Amino acid sequence: MQYTVILPARLKSTRLPEKALLPIDGKPMIVRAAENAARSRASRVVVATDDPRILEAYRLEKIEAILTDPRHPTGTDRLSEAVAKLGLADDEIVVNVQGDEPLMPPEVIDAAAELLEARPQCAMSTAAHTIRDLASFLNPNVVKVELDADSNATTFSRAPIPWPRDAFREDPNRLPEGFAPLHHLGLYAYRVRFLRRFPTLAPAPTEKWESLEQLRAIYNGEKIAVMVLDKALPAGVDTMEDLERVRAVWSSRAAQTRS
Repeated sequence: MQYTVILPARLKSTRLPEKALLPIDGKPMIVRAAENAARSRASRVVVATDDPRILEAYRLEKIEAILTDPRHPTGTDRLSEAVAKLGLADDEIVVNVQGDEPLMPPEVIDAAAELLEARPQCAMSTAAHTIRDLASFLNPNVVKVELDADSNATTFSRAPIPWPRDAFREDPNRLPEGFAPLHHLGLYAYRVRFLRRFPTLAPAPTEKWESLEQLRAIYNGEKIAVMVLDKALPAGVDTMEDLERVRAVWSSRAAQTRS
């Protein structure tokens, strides 16, 4: 199959200022994220940014990049503009990889595209993995997803769902045996047709409170296929500690390659 990876890349960041341009093994993080995505089987990797400095960083590395409107309310709106500028056909598939995820496994990027191709009734695909500890289950920054019988998402929430009522009455300090809530991971594949429609869709009433734009798709009758992975994906870069962790991994890889 053929598909396109688009990396939305913004310069503004509250926790780690201008993190997109911070170096990893001699190159900006955003460049490393694009290079990593290019290790997938995608036929094309494109960066959609709102800042000329990021655009220039990619051009210096001869990586395809386009400038998009800085006023987009969501990352999906930015993707919608990007597919229009790139002239992608409605039946094509786009995988969204964040510019602060330079360790995203290329095989998982491929799997997201393959799942969507295999599920023509779905507008999107995404990923999840099983939550194993109580702290993560209760953490509002760990988004949960529930599935139907076809492994399509029924809802997403920052709340701890589903709630094991009877088990927690007996012991509220641990997850019950056999309980397998799902942590939603922020990797998405989209049909271009849906991305074109997204800015025209009515927001879900819950979207405002949860700050989860994927709820808009479900609210408007679209299906989201979910693949459940055996383990969590490598975390993105939000803090200097995250950046140092990624730098260490990248340096180790480079050393192995040289040897």
